[in-house]
Amino acid sequence: MKKLVTAVMVVAFALSSASMVMAKSVKCEVDTVEGDKVTMTCKGAKFKKGDKVKVKAGGKKAVEGC
Repeated sequence: MKKLVTAVMVVAFALSSASMVMAKSVKCEVDTVEGDKVTMTCKGAKFKKGDKVKVKAGGKKAVEGC
């Protein structure tokens, strides 16, 4: 039973690690915005026309104090 639980945990860890490796983070700078069309310049990115990307806006974080 102990070996079975260990094997299941190893497989779960391997699958979760594999999904993290697939995602890549690239730093980009917005050049122009025209309605719902955004043009960005990304360093070190190898995109092809038609690739789907997820963009996360870099907003300012709140600073909490006493």
